[in-house]
Amino acid sequence: MKLYICLLFLITLILINGCSLEIQKICFEENCFDVEVADSESERAKGLMNRTNLLEYKGMLFVFDFEGIYGVWMKDTLIPLDIIWINSNKEVVFIQENAQPCKEKCEIYKNNQKALYVLEMNAGKAKELDIKIEDTAKF
Repeated sequence: MKLYICLLFLITLILINGCSLEIQKICFEENCFDVEVADSESERAKGLMNRTNLLEYKGMLFVFDFEGIYGVWMKDTLIPLDIIWINSNKEVVFIQENAQPCKEKCEIYKNNQKALYVLEMNAGKAKELDIKIEDTAKF
């Protein structure tokens, strides 16, 4: 019986770890992105590392437990990104455009106002869509 419970527990862990991230829609005006939601420490640590591409209206939304100053780096990220910090009112508080891939001695990009969310999307998209500080995201 103990062996059965241990096996069941291990199988459950394997299945949970194999699950893909939740997908959510986030919009700026009429421009919407399907984003993977990274709301655990391990998901946030991995982020978009080792991705060779990101489709045009796709991205990743990092969700934190409380508002704060959150550093983001591009270590082992293979594609340039725009990084947008969003507060609990869903207002854009900081934008880092065109953050470049990095292998070592990577710059850490930080918001200068508290944020609850960090959105990563393809580099150039924030400028193309005219996303600005104080814009409101809908999700």
